Amino acid sequence: MSTPTTPFHPKARLLHWLMAPLVIAMLFIGIGMLSTTSSAYALLLAIHKPLGATILVLLLARIAVRLRHRPPPLPADLPAWQRRAALGSHWLLYALLLLMPLSGWAMLSAAGYPVTLLAGIRLPPIAPHDAALFAWLRGAHHWLALLLFATFLLHLAAALFHGLVRRDGVLASMAPWLRRRGGHEGNPAAPAE
Repeated sequence: MSTPTTPFHPKARLLHWLMAPLVIAMLFIGIGMLSTTSSAYALLLAIHKPLGATILVLLLARIAVRLRHRPPPLPADLPAWQRRAALGSHWLLYALLLLMPLSGWAMLSAAGYPVTLLAGIRLPPIAPHDAALFAWLRGAHHWLALLLFATFLLHLAAALFHGLVRRDGVLASMAPWLRRRGGHEGNPAAPAE
């Protein structure tokens, strides 16, 4: 298999690895918020709001980096449908990571609740106070979260497929510590040059 020689831009890698644990944490915090009715809910919500705002800011930076620095090419032997799926799933992830904090912000605005971040910073409302709109946004936020979770799992599965099965350098282009001398990603039996 061919190995891409160009890794992702360092800013893209930095933003990816900053965002990945935040998004995972956010998904599990969201699950925790759905499954608790105790005082833990207030704590989870207090973490959830600034974490969502942080992800939104990092995402905007990540999109700017992506538009300025093209990602490395996929292996030449990758089928065309997989190339389209990779591109589509990346942009779907970006769209969901944008829609999740915006829908949460709008949902709280529609409910009449302030979005308070760390240090008492309050974001202005972005939706009118409206109970019906709140209910719709709450449902949308829930379904977007499920779609984000599924897309995240698909992204992880594809990364592992490239790193463990194809061993084509795609995973190492985002995780350069996996790159071995001679470009043998994840292949301990490959000869070192």
